Amino acid sequence: MLIQNYGLYWERKYIHTGAGSNKGHFLGRRENNNEIDFREQIGIYVLYDRTFVPVYVGQAGNGNANLFTRLKNHTKDHLSNRWELFSWFGIRKVNGNSTLFVKDNVDKNFKCDGVSLLNQLEGILISAMEPSLNKQGSKFGLCCEYKQVVDDNVRELSLVDLLDEIKELKKQNHEIVKRIGR
Repeated sequence: MLIQNYGLYWERKYIHTGAGSNKGHFLGRRENNNEIDFREQIGIYVLYDRTFVPVYVGQAGNGNANLFTRLKNHTKDHLSNRWELFSWFGIRKVNGNSTLFVKDNVDKNFKCDGVSLLNQLEGILISAMEPSLNKQGSKFGLCCEYKQVVDDNVRELSLVDLLDEIKELKKQNHEIVKRIGR
């Protein structure tokens, strides 16, 4: 199989790009599984505007340009204000310890017959473009989809979150006043 895992319609704003010595990360999770950092993933990606219209298709893995690096570059280049969502299709498998196989192993162990390759390329395009007349889904076989994990460093607070935090602060304040008043 060419494609080992993928993520659909992840949000750019939830990529933790890091600062200084913090390299950031690019987290995903399957249902009830550990978080996996896909920073070093290689494969194909699609950038979308806020209305889910594809605006750019690219590849990651040529030289040192992994998926994380390519996406980070696109936050600073001529595409920086053109995309908000992205989908990715990776060829590096996930190990049992929730890390990616090393790149050399992918290159040495990669085998794919023509029919499987065509099915997977079709699957990428159907998943990424969602053409309205395609009735079939993608043919990824044993490939695994990962959902984006929202990093606490970039998580946006909703009004409900803020209200909950205010209630907690009021409760803590009340406890402090009670202790001081004793």
